[in-house]
This record gives sequence, structure tokens and C-alpha cells, in this order.
Amino acid sequence: QVQLVESGGGLVQAGGSLRLSCAASGRTSSSYAMGWFRQAPGKEREFVATISWSGGRTYYADSVKGRFTISRDNAKNTGYLLMNNLKPEDTAVYYCAARYYTSSRDPSAYDYWGQGTQVTVSS
Repeated sequence: QVQLVESGGGLVQAGGSLRLSCAASGRTSSSYAMGWFRQAPGKEREFVATISWSGGRTYYADSVKGRFTISRDNAKNTGYLLMNNLKPEDTAVYYCAARYYTSSRDPSAYDYWGQGTQVTVSS
């Protein structure tokens, strides 16, 4: 099994930035795709961004495109989500997820999930 742990969440003012990290352990390898998802109170889990195993392909939800950047450092078994120009609408629990090889926008396609980290953006 693979364990994922998110960190870096917190409380920021609108327009501020945060960098989330996702540390992987267990049966890790470089041949996994990863994604970031978020869930606000009373809402369904929402796709945010994905990155391929090689780092050569990235995809973003329209709501965050141009503001968020997904990246990975396979040598450190760590993924990142840089969030710039944060808005109150970005407030949610953010989760990282992983699956082997092929990336996906569908949360049901992912095999491993972190526990989540809270991001709160005040206006």
C-alpha cells in the first residue's frame, strides 16, 4: 500500500498564496500519476489538478487554471500544489491522490488518498 500525507494548508487572506505538499511512503515508485481534489462543506469532492508519472502532462480545473500549479519531485516522493491569488471560493479541504501510470480527473479512478489539509481563504 501507499500512504499519502498532505501538509501546508492554513488560513490566508484573499489574494495570498499557499504551497501544499503531498508526501508518499510505502510501495512508492515514479510510475504513478497524482491528483489534487478538494471538498467544501456540503459539496461534492471536486477535481483540481493532475500530473502524469513523468511530470510531462498536467491538467487543471477551469476554476483554478492560471492560478494553481501542480508539480512533483519523484526523487523525494513528493507532489506539490502551488496556489496563487487565492479566493474565498477556494476554501475547502484539499486531498492528494495517486494511481499507477495514467492520470484522471475522476476521483473514483484513484487508489490512494491522503487525509486532507484545510485551506481557508478570508475576504
